Amino acid sequence: MRHRKAGLKLGRNRGHRNALFRNLVTSLFKHDRIRTTDVKAKELRRWADRMVTLAKRGDLHARRQALAVIREPAVVHRLFEKAAERFGRVAGGYTRITKLGFRPGDGAPVTLVELIGAEGEEKKKKRGKKKPAAGRKAEAARKKAPAAGGKQPRPAAEAEPAAQAPSPEKEEKPAAS
Repeated sequence: MRHRKAGLKLGRNRGHRNALFRNLVTSLFKHDRIRTTDVKAKELRRWADRMVTLAKRGDLHARRQALAVIREPAVVHRLFEKAAERFGRVAGGYTRITKLGFRPGDGAPVTLVELIGAEGEEKKKKRGKKKPAAGRKAEAARKKAPAAGGKQPRPAAEAEPAAQAPSPEKEEKPAAS
């Protein structure tokens, strides 16, 4: 029975598996997104969420626990500096897994694992309040109808003269050798 045995084996012994996920977590926090197989990505999500939770705690003990997993101290420092502002309002689910397709060599399903957070909010543009439907219809009608006393818009054919084709006299003909 596999009671209380969380995690996947992935055909590796414990030391190899731990080294694999330590490297994957380090790369994820270093580059903010990585490509890996589906199964590794799903297990990596557990490791990454645990590291972000430690970083949000932010005390010395949490930093030392993160340093025991993440291989580069600079990456841990950057994670702890940015975690509060990037993931402060979110309670879990710090990674996004997007399936990309299949790897050409062996056909393994490949995914993109990326950290979510403040970068998604920067992309959103602030918009004003939507106008009521009646106001939008009236505004659209005003745009279609010409203003009283104003000029009528010319049709597109009259607005711009047709581009003239270059005359054959102006074109240079290559000299025959």
